Amino acid sequence: MSRASRWIWCCLALALLAGAAQAHKPSDSYLTITVQDGRLRGQWDIALRDLDLAVGLDADGDGRITWSEVRAQHLAIAAYASARLQVQADDQPCSLSVGPQQVDEHTDGAYSVLPLQLACTIEAPKTLSLRYTLLADLDPQHRGLLNLTVDGASRSAILGPQAPLQSFTLASISRWQAFAAYVQEGVWHIWIGFDHILFLLSLLLPAVGLWAGRRWQPVDRFGQAVVEVLKVVTAFTLAHSITLSLAVLGLVSLPSRVVESSIAASVLLAALNNVWPVFHGRRWMVAFAFGLLHGFGFASVLVDLGLPQGALAVALAGFNVGVELGQLTIVAVFLPLAYALRRSLFYRRAVLVGGSLLIALLAGVWLAERALDLKLMPF
Repeated sequence: MSRASRWIWCCLALALLAGAAQAHKPSDSYLTITVQDGRLRGQWDIALRDLDLAVGLDADGDGRITWSEVRAQHLAIAAYASARLQVQADDQPCSLSVGPQQVDEHTDGAYSVLPLQLACTIEAPKTLSLRYTLLADLDPQHRGLLNLTVDGASRSAILGPQAPLQSFTLASISRWQAFAAYVQEGVWHIWIGFDHILFLLSLLLPAVGLWAGRRWQPVDRFGQAVVEVLKVVTAFTLAHSITLSLAVLGLVSLPSRVVESSIAASVLLAALNNVWPVFHGRRWMVAFAFGLLHGFGFASVLVDLGLPQGALAVALAGFNVGVELGQLTIVAVFLPLAYALRRSLFYRRAVLVGGSLLIALLAGVWLAERALDLKLMPF
C-alpha cells in the first residue's frame, strides 16, 4: 500500500474515533416561541442533568434529583437560564422573565419546564433575533432545538455554540421554507448521531468484498460494491422511515432506554458480523431489522419538539430527506476509498477486522451504560 493510501486511512480512522467519542445522545434543550397577533410567549425545556451540571441540583449527592431539590433551586435556574437567552424584536431588546416552573418527562429523561414571559417595546415586530448561550462554557456539543410558531405556521432551527446569534423574519413562511429547515435538522441529526454512523459503517465495511472460502474476497468491479450498498442503504432507509413516522404520529412509543440500548446492540451485532459472518449474503435484512430500531432514535427529536399537527407532514418529509442526504454523504466519501484499498492487507486486517472489533468494543460499552444506567467512559 502506498504512503498516500496510509495517510488517507489514518486520517479517516482519526475522524471516526473522534466521532465515536460522542456516541451518546447530545445535550439538548427545547425552546418554543409563539408569536400570535404580534405578541410573544414561550416555553423552555432544559434537562435536569444539564441544570445539575450548571447550577447543582443534587444537594445530597445521592445521584438522584428530586422535586424538592429542583424546587429549592428555582431562582437559580431562572437566573441561569434568563442570562443565557437574549431576545430582540426589530433590533430592540425584549425583557424576559421566567414563570412558575414544572418538571416534565421527555424521551431521554426529566426536564425543567420554564414558561417564558416576553415583553417587547415593538408591537407586531417584523424580525426576531435570539442570542443563545446555554451551556456554551460547559458543553460545546449542546444545542437548543427551536420551534418558532408565527400565526400558526411552524419552523425549526438549531441554536448553540456554533451559531449563538440567529435572526428570523416573522412573516408567514412557505411550506418549502419549513421543509428546508427540517432537511437541515435531519442532516445535522445523522452527522451527530455517531451510533447511527457506526452502524452504517459496520454495514459498509464489507461492501467491497464477497464472503467466499471462509474469508472476505475483494470484489472485481466497483458496480458490485455499489449494488450492495444500495441494497443496504435502501433497506435501512425504508425501515427507519416506517418507525420514524409511527413514533412521530404517536402510534407507537418505546421507552428511551429500550431504544438507545437496542441501537447500541445493533451496532455491536453488525460489527461482529463482519468478523464472524452470519448474514454475509443478506446484510440488507440486518439493515432493515435494525433500521426499525434506529427510526425510534431519529424520532426522539421531532417528538420532543411537540410539533402541531399541521406541521407533522412537512417535518417528517423534510427530516427524512435530511437523514438520507447525511447518509449518502457518508457513503460518497467512504465507498470510493474502501474500493481503492480493498485488495490491501491493511484494509482486510486493520480496517475491516480491526475497525469492526473497535466498533464492537465501543458499542458494548454503550450497551452496558444505556441498559444499566452506568457511566463507564469519560465522554
